[in-house]
Amino acid sequence: MIRADVVVVGSGIAGLSFALKVARFGTVAIVTKKGRPDSSTNWAQGGIAAAFAPDDSPALHMEDTLVAGAGLCHPDAVEVLVREGPQRVRELIDLGVHFTQEGADLSLGREGGHSRRRIVRAEDLTGREIERALLQAVADAPNVEIYENHSAVDLLTARDPGTLGERCCGILALDAESGELVPIAARAVMLATGGCGQVYRHTTNPSIATGDGVAIAYRAGAKIANMEFIQFHPTALYPAREHTFLISEAVRGEGAVLRRVDGTAFMDGYHPLASLAPRDVVARAIDREMKEHGDPHVLLDCSSIPEAEIRGRFPNILRVTAERGTDMLREPLPVVPAAHYLCGGILTDTDGRSSLPGLYAAGETACTGVHGANRLASNSLLEAVVFAHRAAERLGPHLSVTPELAPRNPAPSGVSEVPDGAMLEQSREELRDVMWELVGIVRSDDRLGEAEECVRRLAEKTNATWAACRPTPELVEMRNMVQAALLVVRCARRRKESRGLNYNVDHPFKDNEHSLVDTILVR
Repeated sequence: MIRADVVVVGSGIAGLSFALKVARFGTVAIVTKKGRPDSSTNWAQGGIAAAFAPDDSPALHMEDTLVAGAGLCHPDAVEVLVREGPQRVRELIDLGVHFTQEGADLSLGREGGHSRRRIVRAEDLTGREIERALLQAVADAPNVEIYENHSAVDLLTARDPGTLGERCCGILALDAESGELVPIAARAVMLATGGCGQVYRHTTNPSIATGDGVAIAYRAGAKIANMEFIQFHPTALYPAREHTFLISEAVRGEGAVLRRVDGTAFMDGYHPLASLAPRDVVARAIDREMKEHGDPHVLLDCSSIPEAEIRGRFPNILRVTAERGTDMLREPLPVVPAAHYLCGGILTDTDGRSSLPGLYAAGETACTGVHGANRLASNSLLEAVVFAHRAAERLGPHLSVTPELAPRNPAPSGVSEVPDGAMLEQSREELRDVMWELVGIVRSDDRLGEAEECVRRLAEKTNATWAACRPTPELVEMRNMVQAALLVVRCARRRKESRGLNYNVDHPFKDNEHSLVDTILVR
């Protein structure tokens, strides 16, 4: 058994920034199922939102966030985000993150739903630059050890004699190289595992985004909230391959216009902000236009953006789109929506604490209440660093008096049979198809009911394999994917209205009288 004061699961911006700060108070074990730089943070193009401009303020940032959240944001959490955000960005700069400058000032972009320029960025590879700096800082930090190629299988719990209730006190991890199950005991656990985009056929998320944190927290009894609110990014490059490439919303922020295949601009008919409307509006508009006109994609016309600005502002997008066959300097980009961001997750307070004592969550796997029914662009990286900081500040000073309990050590299965890899892959693809077709941008009661039956059947099949076979990384992921997918479907079935990212044709309007509350599930 490995021991540490704190276990952090995930090596993105939330997990690394939390680990750096809590390491001042004790030993930290970072568990990541791939290599240390493999995270959703690395894929974040647009930037990190914070009020730095002279004509901006935290109050304006809060107003924009609340509008995007469609009535479900937690105002206290949003206020924390916008008030503390600028200081957290300054800390990243002090840590060595090289954000794009305009002279002596930060270069600020604008994205959909923002009333001001407030997107701090590192060209169009902001996440990669933040990850680089954080990994370097963690490598230099004392008290931190990273366990690569270790998958979190389940949380470990024990009875707390002080409260007589259950307390999280570690994780059970699978060492992918040895195939062994490794218990890691700790005073507290931070889950920062990202989202669950891989449960959908088309997603901008990396292959590791399989809903691990949400699934293992739910199985341990933590409250899960608002899983129905899956944000579909409007502009993924078409064709959306296995490694879907995102066209940052910042491109529209600089003047790109969405058009039908015949060249007609269409967003003016859907929202006053046209192509800069909130993401849920844009994704539904594109979905409708494609279905009505029988087109496989729409077009993103970048011709109004000067060539020098495209080369200077979006060099990575320019390079990758050219590699995939489109010159954005000379022709419009074909785009389609793709699953992008989970606005729900493990329910936490403003200090990152879940409903299960000893368990913290931050980043995309957490539901802080900041995003409500729809995330405002570039609030995700900010949310991760703000609430990871608050969690470290809450836990750190009390770490020495936090109970060090002996976890119940789940007995190894004892079976040696290897799961059928082809069967797992088939189940995974079936799950992704079901979620894409039945639980996508536009939903209905009948489709959701059908989806629940299909996913439940896949869950039963996966659980039977889990009981009969020894764990493998692929089986661990599949077990978590079906659990996360079931949570999405069940939350969507409970919400009998259309709000933000949850649009149901059988309930096309908001129901503020009955539904202005979080959707909360607990095992």
